Amino acid sequence: MMSKKDKRYRRHKRIRDKISGKAQRPRLCVFRSNQHIYAQLVDDEKGKTLVMISDLSIKTKTKKSNAEKAKEVGKIIAQKAKELKIETVIFDRAGYKYHGQVKSLAEGAREGGLKF
Repeated sequence: MMSKKDKRYRRHKRIRDKISGKAQRPRLCVFRSNQHIYAQLVDDEKGKTLVMISDLSIKTKTKKSNAEKAKEVGKIIAQKAKELKIETVIFDRAGYKYHGQVKSLAEGAREGGLKF
């Protein structure tokens, strides 16, 4: 019997076979650990990470929920993408279901001005 992690890896591999990021339209890749959420813009042609951000880099005085932190991460990555003159991306949810933190990050990125 496969573990949850193995199933996610299989889904992620299936997704990655179909999508890849280019310099003008990079891949917005999401990784979710038990405690944190990370997002990065990747140019797969060159094999380079253009921008990386996580909720660890957000300093707040008040306690926020994981979904709120994910939305902040989305807004910040959109802002950094704009600095690099990137407007459209390919969203890579990495095999995670599109709800909760992953959905909040995507909504934050859209609010920040990214199109996908």
